Amino acid sequence: MNNEKKCLGCGVVLQSENILQEGYTTNLENDICQRCFRLKNYGEYQIVTKSNEEYLDILKGVGETKDLVLYVTDLLNLEKNISEIRNLLPNKMILVLNKKDALPKSVKEEKLKKYFADMDIHFEDIIVISAFKNLNIDHLLKRVKMLQTTKNVYIVGHTNAGKSTLINKLIQNYSDSEQELTMSPLPSTTLNTVKIEINEHLTIIDTPGLVDNGSILSHCDQKLVKKISPKKEIKPRTYQLKKNQSIVIEDLIRIDYVEGDRNSFTVFVSNDIKVKRLLNASNRKELKDLNKTTYDVKYDEDLVINGLGFVKIVDKGVIDVYVDKNVDVFLRKSLI
Repeated sequence: MNNEKKCLGCGVVLQSENILQEGYTTNLENDICQRCFRLKNYGEYQIVTKSNEEYLDILKGVGETKDLVLYVTDLLNLEKNISEIRNLLPNKMILVLNKKDALPKSVKEEKLKKYFADMDIHFEDIIVISAFKNLNIDHLLKRVKMLQTTKNVYIVGHTNAGKSTLINKLIQNYSDSEQELTMSPLPSTTLNTVKIEINEHLTIIDTPGLVDNGSILSHCDQKLVKKISPKKEIKPRTYQLKKNQSIVIEDLIRIDYVEGDRNSFTVFVSNDIKVKRLLNASNRKELKDLNKTTYDVKYDEDLVINGLGFVKIVDKGVIDVYVDKNVDVFLRKSLI
């Protein structure tokens, strides 16, 4: 068996001996594993569990190179700690803010870039893109050409940030290669590093996404994951809440407004996700069996539900949040 041959879709070593192990293919002449084949052709997803320790080892290897790194993140689902990957890697790095198409068109690119520039985390550049809509991909490539130190450029980020979509767009726009990475709205689609030669001056190296165990996507079935992942521009839903009123998002999270003056709550989640307001929340028991946390909200803060989206809250107040105990929820300065 040729241990060196890797799946062109996810980067795992191909093998034909054990159907239950990752990398299985019916024939070693194939270019992709059975998992990628079934995902690509039938939309079937097979869960593969890999630890973040394995992913971190790969990132440490990236840090030992002097190659340029593109850190791709999802604007709708930004990590709680943007500096985590930056601190792991000493390389030159461009922060790539992906999925601009999911946010309302009224949100300006410059405002988004300033938001991250104000964090005082060093990046060589901050670029807003939509890999899906081909927005600013030309500009990104120009900056890559200016900043790359060798022909190799690594792409890093958390799962579902759109790394594979971006790479496939680069292949489509600037390469004669017929290689295509496996894409899915589900976590852990890329299992190992995958090398793609765009041209003689640029080789993109995709890395596995860091798995965020606090993401709601890690605790949903496939059907709900697809529903949570927005397919088009989000239409924000705004609710004016008085004390003792609530917002319920699908059957995933309940937000009770327990203290404060009349306040504005704007929900930024996929249009396929149901949102409703409870006018007499004290008499309603919906989702009260979930884990409850109380938050003191300051002026202009977002309540972020990791993996789902966020709720912009205009004025200060106190809220009780009921959500699965495994899902990370936090406050941040308003993005929009």
